[in-house]
Order: sequence, then C-alpha cells, then structure tokens
Amino acid sequence: MAAAKIKKGDAVVVLSGKDKGRSGTVLQVIPKDGKVVVEGVNVATRHRKPTQANPQGGIDRTPAPMAICKVAVADKDGKPTRVRFEVKDGKKVRVAVKSGETIDG
Repeated sequence: MAAAKIKKGDAVVVLSGKDKGRSGTVLQVIPKDGKVVVEGVNVATRHRKPTQANPQGGIDRTPAPMAICKVAVADKDGKPTRVRFEVKDGKKVRVAVKSGETIDG
C-alpha cells in the first residue's frame, strides 16, 4: 500500500467537478475505494419522512465521498499543490511541491 498523500484534517482544494475551486478540510479518507469526504463540498441532500426518531422530518444535507484524484492539498496561500515525501531527521514527512514546506511534522 502506498503512503497517504492526503490525510484526515488536511486543507484541500477541489480540482474538478461541480465544486471546482472550493476548499475545505478532509473529514474522512476511504483508501479502499480511493475516496475522501470534504467538509462543505459535494453535499448530498436527502428528503426524510417524519419518523418516531425524527418526528419533524425534513431535508438532511451531508457531504458525500468524492474521488481522491479530484482534490489536492492546499498550500499556505490556498492554492493547490502536489505532495512528495522526504526523509528529514530520520522521519518521513510530506512536503508541498510548490513551496517546499513540510505539511506535517
């Protein structure tokens, strides 16, 4: 298995699709399916009937998973950048390709 270039909590920018250009933080990564869930992006609406658990019913809006290839890690200036790995002080760290800054660690 390859190392994760995008992790939970990362700030990302959407590269393509209906939400192109929008940004948010990663809530969940699903590596088995190659998908990520980004806060406030790719929001799915579901109309719910009133039930005993939810007597009001109404419309539920939840972020749906999207393909991991459609997002890129956001640099300090908010623009998308690719990620590479480097070994610094004996630790493998993620580095933003555009700026050369370490993302974690």
